[in-house]
Amino acid sequence: MKRENCFKLYNEADWQELEAVAADYRQFLSLCKTERESVREIVQQAEAAGYISLEAAAQAGRPLLAGAKVYSVCMGKAVALFRLGRQPLTAGLNILGAHIDSPRLDIKQNPLFEEGELAFLDTHYYGGIKKYQWVTLPLALHGVVVKKDGSTVEIVIGEDPADPVFCVTDLLVHLAQEQLEKKGARVVEGEALNILIGNAALPKALAGEDKDAQGAAKEAVKANVLHLLAEKYDLTEEDFISAELEVVPAGPAREAGLDRSMILAYGQDDAACAYPSLRAMLAVEQSDRCACCLLVDKEEIGSVGATGMQSRFFENSVAELLNLTGDYSELNLRRLLQRSRMLSSDVSSAFDPAYAAAFEKKNVAYLGRGLVFNKFTGARGKSGSNDANAEYLAWLRRVMDEAGVHYQTAELGKVDLGGGGTIAYILALYGMEVIDSGVAVLNMHAPWEVTSKADIYEAYKGYKAFIEAD
Repeated sequence: MKRENCFKLYNEADWQELEAVAADYRQFLSLCKTERESVREIVQQAEAAGYISLEAAAQAGRPLLAGAKVYSVCMGKAVALFRLGRQPLTAGLNILGAHIDSPRLDIKQNPLFEEGELAFLDTHYYGGIKKYQWVTLPLALHGVVVKKDGSTVEIVIGEDPADPVFCVTDLLVHLAQEQLEKKGARVVEGEALNILIGNAALPKALAGEDKDAQGAAKEAVKANVLHLLAEKYDLTEEDFISAELEVVPAGPAREAGLDRSMILAYGQDDAACAYPSLRAMLAVEQSDRCACCLLVDKEEIGSVGATGMQSRFFENSVAELLNLTGDYSELNLRRLLQRSRMLSSDVSSAFDPAYAAAFEKKNVAYLGRGLVFNKFTGARGKSGSNDANAEYLAWLRRVMDEAGVHYQTAELGKVDLGGGGTIAYILALYGMEVIDSGVAVLNMHAPWEVTSKADIYEAYKGYKAFIEAD
């Protein structure tokens, strides 16, 4: 069942739409490198499309009718969009679910130190990474610092061409004989992923005026960093305690290849699915079933916490929605969730001929062959997997074929090599039909990942067909 390269099949109109989708996607990638930035952009686009917050809808005191568009946000890091259909909510939702967190380096709560007249920020890596991939790259700092008075300071350093950037240092190859004899997992240790942020000592003229500097005379480089933080952001070292600062690759998403057929960017796991899900949701006109786009945090570390899929955020939002339509009861909520259908929109590994031994060629995703369906994920014997029903796959085949969507089926890699998980199994606990569906990615979890423009385009088409289906 070989699938064609989609580029062979496109006409001029397809190319124009593909390029429009790809251009918007690159902008989304460049703007949304953290979950907070993603939610802010998603809400902005949703409100421009006529969505209102669930809280505002509740305060209005009017029942929600078919066609109503509402959104709900959890702690600024997860968001759910709903568009009511002609059928009652109890008929179930068509849900596009993806995640908006990506592997990165997080700044610790007591991070700032000086050694060898260099200033560093200590980090704790987030999600599954190959640590050696994060050294000697230009890095940017994104996040928020919340001060004791409740005020919030937004931080983005390293994205503007005029900004400084940061890096993690590495041992020069001339002295690396012992390092290079280590296994790949230990070539760079987690505690060595320190961000280099300064070398200039605080001028003596300033040391007498700066309170932090007065107590750090022996650490003049650290003192200078604190002076700059106080001067530009009105921050102290204590403010790191209530900060959420993420270190990500610096720079915008770029077209890749002489033919410009691909996209090279940070965070495509899972923006490659979150963006087409959002675009499809905002493009939906009136549908029979309620359409939902659910974009959550913490998938890379097990979907835990208040903003992860294992929280009650989604369930609570649906309960509020039911209440605003006048149909709330515990039984109606359970029926709604069980009758829902979901695409757990997450990326799949793309075949890489440089590492062909890791893949089973008949059951692997290929760049440029369209939207990917993974019937099951998990690892070694499907452990931790959601395994979609054959009946659901048959229904999806019909929906995709009728909409002219190019798609392929795949597994993550060879059976005994490992695997991965998504949010699919969590939604499946409600008894709804769920399958993993996403975009093939090269360099998955690396600082710079590769996707095909064709696959992003087909994902958008497929997601739109799914949420509009009856």
